[in-house]
Amino acid sequence: MWAFTSSPSSATPSPQPDAPVAEEHPNDGSKLKTFISILRKFIGVADLASVRFSLPSQLLEPTPNLEYWNYLDSPNAFIAIGTADDPVDRMLEVLRFWFTKDLKYAKGKPCKPYNSCLGEFFRCNWETEDDAPKIDTSALRAAGSTTPSSSASSTKSAKLPVPTGLGSGDARAASTVSVPQSAKNPTAPVRVSYLTEQTSHHPPVSAFYVSCPEKGIHAKGFDQITAKFTGTSIKVMPGEHNLGIFITVERRDHETYQLTHPAAHLGGILRGALSVTVGDMAYVTCPETKLKAILHYFDEGWLGRTTNKMEGIIFRYDPENDDKQRIADVPVDDILVRLGGPWKEKIVFTLGSKPLNSHPPEKQTTIIDIAPLTVAPKILPPFEKQLPNESLQLWGGVTKAIVAKQFSRATTVKQELEEAQREKARERERKGEAWAPVFFQQATDKAGKPSLTEKGREVLNRAQKGDWSMDGILS
Repeated sequence: MWAFTSSPSSATPSPQPDAPVAEEHPNDGSKLKTFISILRKFIGVADLASVRFSLPSQLLEPTPNLEYWNYLDSPNAFIAIGTADDPVDRMLEVLRFWFTKDLKYAKGKPCKPYNSCLGEFFRCNWETEDDAPKIDTSALRAAGSTTPSSSASSTKSAKLPVPTGLGSGDARAASTVSVPQSAKNPTAPVRVSYLTEQTSHHPPVSAFYVSCPEKGIHAKGFDQITAKFTGTSIKVMPGEHNLGIFITVERRDHETYQLTHPAAHLGGILRGALSVTVGDMAYVTCPETKLKAILHYFDEGWLGRTTNKMEGIIFRYDPENDDKQRIADVPVDDILVRLGGPWKEKIVFTLGSKPLNSHPPEKQTTIIDIAPLTVAPKILPPFEKQLPNESLQLWGGVTKAIVAKQFSRATTVKQELEEAQREKARERERKGEAWAPVFFQQATDKAGKPSLTEKGREVLNRAQKGDWSMDGILS
């Protein structure tokens, strides 16, 4: 799978080289030429991800795919989902999380992690401060319903009633509910636990589960992509089993939000300046509250310049007749919130159906400001507690060689791993054995919602206690 990052993951250990000889590290130009020469062989191939071609180790990021491919870049945004009493405010909490889930992409450069092996798994915790500003737009709605005749004389001189978390009310400054940077050492940590497993090889699919019992929230889904090289760019799209992230808020009668992924483009290949853009639609739906968000991403503006622009709405919809796929399809009277801005920088929102730009800046609320945020660190099991098929153990030899710039050695170790996987597949075929995941009940699912096995639940239960032992789970 493709991913985008700025540097090797902070969670990956920094092993010392076995051998004293390090090879010359290829510069970005030579790496790109090698990359293009390989890609040209796949022009017209319907799905690069299904081919799972093997790249030279010097083109790989020394990070396992399962370690990298998660959505908790800002866990404080995730644990705040479901805090608000008003359904519209809860949808805004979900969207605030949505805009933080791709920090690694917004801040990073394109790269290629290791392909996952069947049965490989990864687990970790995050500990975060419960410090996301509260979203409570009740006062803004009340202010918006005030008639012009009663408020015109006082708007300029008096502060509007603005709830905690939505700024000072000072008309000279826009308000914000953006989350702060995740604290490295939270004073009152809330623990979030994560488990993912590569459940299918053809097609390549992994299942994941995120659990935060303290806040009564969990998320799950399948990660699978399809990719096509057009000759000038790579288009990356969700695979048939990837129906998005499903977030369930247990404390709100188990209302569930489905967040679908838009297609992304890896461009700038011929120019030698790789970049990631999004030019597609994403949707967030909640059947229980009958609210839906449409997010329209624009990858290019005038003269082909990348804008990274997003515009969106929250509106009332009919879950039994969900036929609104474009913002233009939605009746103006049904629109409750408008959002917009560059998704790699800052997104704002306003209440009501009026166009976003018709509101002065001081009437626009920042839902997320990406600028001060970086990817939150993970808490990993101690190395001695990790099993051989855990990502960091499984790929440890390859990572060690790449970090030491021993690329020939890294390629050899990687090829040995890949051949070992093929031999296991041949052995299962000889014995007539079908592959079955360990921590999830199904390899794929048409509904896009994986279910944990008893072993999977126990892994997450222990992780919540800070217990990384696998005794009694896997012998």
